[in-house]
Formats: sequence, structure tokens, C-alpha cells
Amino acid sequence: MSFSVNELLQRNLHAIFGERDSAARMKELEAIWQPEGVFVDPDGRYVGLDAISHRVDELQARFPAFDFIERGPVDPMHGVGRLAWGYGPEDNRTAVTGVDIAVTRDGRLLALYAFVD
Repeated sequence: MSFSVNELLQRNLHAIFGERDSAARMKELEAIWQPEGVFVDPDGRYVGLDAISHRVDELQARFPAFDFIERGPVDPMHGVGRLAWGYGPEDNRTAVTGVDIAVTRDGRLLALYAFVD
């Protein structure tokens, strides 16, 4: 199945990084990511769906009351896109802000770079 850059970035933010159920998260990872996908953030580089899911588990354990919001629309361009996000507790969803830059292949995520402001 093939998805737009807009849909990939939004689903990745909410249904993967916002998903606390690891089985549901893995199902979504398999749907929208390439198996060899790479996620990069300031703390490291994570290759493959299991590694990405484990990284999400780590973030959620570190910040249990935090959730993501979109801080604007996805900006797509020829299979690449960016999405500004906020991450924080209910009373301050922008305690942490950043931008995801996604590279897609065949309508699925191949690489995602999370820049933290």
C-alpha cells in the first residue's frame, strides 16, 4: 500500500510515536515504514521496525504524561516532507518542540530525522 507524505508524517507522529500499545504500534510500523527504515534523533540512530518501536518505548517511559501535537501542516516536496510538532503534558503540549523530516520510498517512510528545537 502507498501513502502520501502528508499521511505518513501525521500517522507516524500519532499512531507510532503517540501509540502506547506496542502491538498496535508495530502493526502501524509495518503498514507505513519500509522494513529497513531509519529513525534518527539527537540521541541516536535506530534501524529497523523493532529498533524504532523500542525507541518509542524509551521516550514514553521517560515522559509518561507527554503527548504530541502538530504545530502546523505537513510541508511535502517530491517524496520528502517536514512536520513541526510539540511534545508535552496536557497543560503545555509545546514543552518540547521540533521538526520531523521524512524521506519516503514507494509511499512508505524510509528515513525520518527528528530535529529538536
